[in-house]
Amino acid sequence: MAADLIVLDDAAALARHAAAWLLEKVGTADQGTGAVCLSGGATPRILYEALARRPYREAMPWAHIHWFWCDERFVPPADARSNYGMAQRLLLEHVPIRRENIHAIPTGCGTPGAAASAYEDELKRFYGARALAPGRPLFDVAFLGVGEDGHTASLFPGSAVLQERSLWAAAVPEAQPESRITLTYPVLESSRDVVFLVTGAAKRGIMQSIFDGATDAPAARLRPVGRVHWFVDRAAAPRHAA
Repeated sequence: MAADLIVLDDAAALARHAAAWLLEKVGTADQGTGAVCLSGGATPRILYEALARRPYREAMPWAHIHWFWCDERFVPPADARSNYGMAQRLLLEHVPIRRENIHAIPTGCGTPGAAASAYEDELKRFYGARALAPGRPLFDVAFLGVGEDGHTASLFPGSAVLQERSLWAAAVPEAQPESRITLTYPVLESSRDVVFLVTGAAKRGIMQSIFDGATDAPAARLRPVGRVHWFVDRAAAPRHAA
């Protein structure tokens, strides 16, 4: 999991670095189609704000990138807790993105399970197959975070969804204070690059545990077909990296 660890001075510097890194990764997407999977939380918020400003607003090949979500709370898009809603307000409505390139988790379905099933169908339509092939990742980039308990996306410690290997998206009814929908390990692992964005001193403990080799944290169990990158600020960095 420590394949690529970059330590930045603070959250703002981390957001600038992540934005520049993403542009380098998908800047040639006008020659094809790129797929980026987004997360919620405070650190992505700063990244979205950076991407909505110059030079990225003008430089990114927005029309050729498709946007997905790693997880979502089962709330309406306009709810302040919605991961999609946050990205929409801070990024998507400020840049020239095609509506058909935005693939939000459909929380308007009647239940979290129905929303997960509908999103799985959407992912399979985009991918063009009903089974993932190791040599053909679904996502070019997946941005993830890490909770103080080691969760990533909505893969929480002790949750039954940690064992799910067949479904592409699953409901997490035990999540609090509202149910969630999450992509499962096989789908998140179908990424050319997985980027963990981690900031704040409250995360240093779990970061230290992961970089000391702990395997019980859900974030530490992710094994993508591509590379893993850790972009962390100095406050969150494990001791040997700070």
